[in-house]
Amino acid sequence: MIEIGNRAPDFALKEQNGRTVKLTAFRGKRVLLSFRPLAWTAVCHDQMRLLEERH
Repeated sequence: MIEIGNRAPDFALKEQNGRTVKLTAFRGKRVLLSFRPLAWTAVCHDQMRLLEERH
């Protein structure tokens, strides 16, 4: 488990359009990872808005 404030190991994931995104692409920036199904219902929209407001 990674403790809050520690650096995460580099990894790569595919985003919703199939492109690979690497964590190292965001070096020097704060990153919030949020994993959710690609449903995009009204509930998803509200959850993402709250994450953005509270980051």
